[in-house]
Amino acid sequence: MHHWLIKSDPDTWNWQHQLDAPKKTTHWDGVRNHQAAIHLKAMAKGDRAFFYHSNTDKAIIGIVEIVKPAYPDPSDPQGRFVMVDVKAIKTLKSPVTLKQIKADARLADIALVRQSRLSVMPITPAQWQRIIDLSEA
Repeated sequence: MHHWLIKSDPDTWNWQHQLDAPKKTTHWDGVRNHQAAIHLKAMAKGDRAFFYHSNTDKAIIGIVEIVKPAYPDPSDPQGRFVMVDVKAIKTLKSPVTLKQIKADARLADIALVRQSRLSVMPITPAQWQRIIDLSEA
Protein backbone atom coordinates (compact mmCIF):
# COMPACT_ATOMS: atom_id res chain seq x y z
CA MET A 1 0.00 0.00 0.00
CA HIS A 2 1.17 3.51 -0.84
CA HIS A 3 0.27 6.78 0.84
CA TRP A 4 -0.77 10.05 -0.74
CA LEU A 5 -2.08 13.51 0.01
CA ILE A 6 -4.92 15.04 -1.99
CA LYS A 7 -5.84 18.70 -1.71
CA SER A 8 -9.21 20.33 -2.05
CA ASP A 9 -10.45 23.88 -1.68
CA PRO A 10 -13.00 23.54 1.15
CA ASP A 11 -15.29 26.04 -0.59
CA THR A 12 -15.52 23.60 -3.51
CA TRP A 13 -15.34 20.18 -1.82
CA ASN A 14 -14.66 19.77 1.88
CA TRP A 15 -14.34 16.92 4.35
CA GLN A 16 -17.99 17.20 5.40
CA HIS A 17 -19.05 16.86 1.75
CA GLN A 18 -16.93 13.71 1.57
CA LEU A 19 -18.55 12.31 4.71
CA ASP A 20 -22.03 13.16 3.39
CA ALA A 21 -21.45 11.60 -0.06
CA PRO A 22 -23.35 8.37 -0.72
CA LYS A 23 -21.39 5.57 0.97
CA LYS A 24 -18.81 8.31 1.78
CA THR A 25 -17.45 7.73 -1.73
CA THR A 26 -16.91 10.11 -4.61
CA HIS A 27 -14.67 10.59 -7.62
CA TRP A 28 -11.61 12.83 -7.39
CA ASP A 29 -11.72 14.75 -10.65
CA GLY A 30 -10.65 18.02 -12.18
CA VAL A 31 -6.88 17.54 -11.75
CA ARG A 32 -5.16 19.36 -14.59
CA ASN A 33 -1.54 19.32 -13.49
CA HIS A 34 0.53 16.70 -15.31
CA GLN A 35 2.65 15.77 -12.28
CA ALA A 36 -0.46 15.40 -10.09
CA ALA A 37 -2.06 13.29 -12.84
CA ILE A 38 0.98 10.99 -12.83
CA HIS A 39 0.42 10.48 -9.10
CA LEU A 40 -3.28 9.72 -9.68
CA LYS A 41 -2.28 7.11 -12.26
CA ALA A 42 0.08 5.51 -9.73
CA MET A 43 -2.66 5.06 -7.12
CA ALA A 44 -3.93 1.54 -6.50
CA LYS A 45 -7.08 0.24 -4.90
CA GLY A 46 -6.51 0.13 -1.14
CA ASP A 47 -3.97 2.96 -1.05
CA ARG A 48 -4.67 5.61 1.58
CA ALA A 49 -4.53 9.40 1.21
CA PHE A 50 -4.69 12.33 3.54
CA PHE A 51 -7.52 14.76 2.74
CA TYR A 52 -6.12 18.29 2.92
CA HIS A 53 -8.12 21.52 3.01
CA SER A 54 -6.22 24.09 0.97
CA ASN A 55 -6.57 27.88 0.88
CA THR A 56 -8.50 28.66 4.08
CA ASP A 57 -7.88 25.90 6.65
CA LYS A 58 -4.53 24.66 5.31
CA ALA A 59 -4.78 21.44 7.30
CA ILE A 60 -5.01 17.69 6.92
CA ILE A 61 -8.51 16.80 8.07
CA GLY A 62 -9.06 13.11 7.33
CA ILE A 63 -8.08 9.92 5.57
CA VAL A 64 -9.58 8.45 2.42
CA GLU A 65 -9.03 5.12 0.70
CA ILE A 66 -8.64 4.73 -3.03
CA VAL A 67 -11.53 2.46 -4.01
CA LYS A 68 -11.18 2.72 -7.79
CA PRO A 69 -7.86 3.35 -9.54
CA ALA A 70 -7.35 5.88 -12.33
CA TYR A 71 -9.84 6.07 -15.17
CA PRO A 72 -10.59 8.80 -17.75
CA ASP A 73 -11.94 12.06 -16.34
CA PRO A 74 -15.03 12.90 -18.42
CA SER A 75 -14.66 16.60 -17.54
CA ASP A 76 -11.49 16.67 -19.69
CA PRO A 77 -12.57 17.10 -23.33
CA GLN A 78 -9.09 16.16 -24.62
CA GLY A 79 -9.08 12.87 -22.67
CA ARG A 80 -5.58 13.40 -21.22
CA PHE A 81 -6.44 13.45 -17.53
CA VAL A 82 -7.77 10.85 -15.11
CA MET A 83 -9.63 10.61 -11.84
CA VAL A 84 -9.89 8.09 -9.01
CA ASP A 85 -12.68 7.21 -6.59
CA VAL A 86 -12.09 7.79 -2.89
CA LYS A 87 -13.95 6.77 0.24
CA ALA A 88 -13.82 8.58 3.59
CA ILE A 89 -12.24 6.29 6.18
CA LYS A 90 -11.48 8.42 9.22
CA THR A 91 -11.59 11.97 10.51
CA LEU A 92 -8.30 12.81 12.21
CA LYS A 93 -8.53 13.27 15.98
CA SER A 94 -7.06 16.75 15.48
CA PRO A 95 -6.39 18.47 12.15
CA VAL A 96 -2.70 18.78 11.31
CA THR A 97 -2.01 22.27 10.04
CA LEU A 98 0.48 23.38 7.43
CA LYS A 99 2.10 25.47 10.18
CA GLN A 100 2.66 22.32 12.27
CA ILE A 101 4.05 20.46 9.26
CA LYS A 102 6.47 23.28 8.40
CA ALA A 103 7.65 23.42 12.04
CA ASP A 104 8.44 19.70 12.20
CA ALA A 105 11.98 18.83 11.09
CA ARG A 106 10.89 15.25 10.33
CA LEU A 107 8.55 16.63 7.66
CA ALA A 108 11.05 18.99 6.02
CA ASP A 109 11.10 16.97 2.78
CA ILE A 110 7.33 16.57 2.42
CA ALA A 111 6.04 17.63 -1.00
CA LEU A 112 3.37 19.77 0.68
CA VAL A 113 6.15 22.17 1.70
CA ARG A 114 8.48 21.75 -1.30
CA GLN A 115 5.77 21.83 -4.01
CA SER A 116 2.97 23.74 -2.33
CA ARG A 117 0.81 24.12 -5.45
CA LEU A 118 0.75 20.40 -6.29
CA SER A 119 -2.73 18.97 -5.59
CA VAL A 120 -1.84 15.25 -5.47
CA MET A 121 1.42 14.03 -3.97
CA PRO A 122 3.07 10.95 -2.51
CA ILE A 123 3.68 10.65 1.23
CA THR A 124 6.43 8.38 2.58
CA PRO A 125 5.60 5.84 5.31
CA ALA A 126 7.64 7.87 7.83
CA GLN A 127 5.81 11.09 6.90
CA TRP A 128 2.47 9.30 7.11
CA GLN A 129 3.21 8.02 10.60
CA ARG A 130 4.51 11.40 11.79
CA ILE A 131 1.32 13.15 10.63
CA ILE A 132 -0.80 10.48 12.35
CA ASP A 133 1.24 11.03 15.53
CA LEU A 134 0.73 14.81 15.32
CA SER A 135 -3.02 14.35 14.89
CA GLU A 136 -3.21 12.18 18.00
CA ALA A 137 -1.00 14.35 20.24
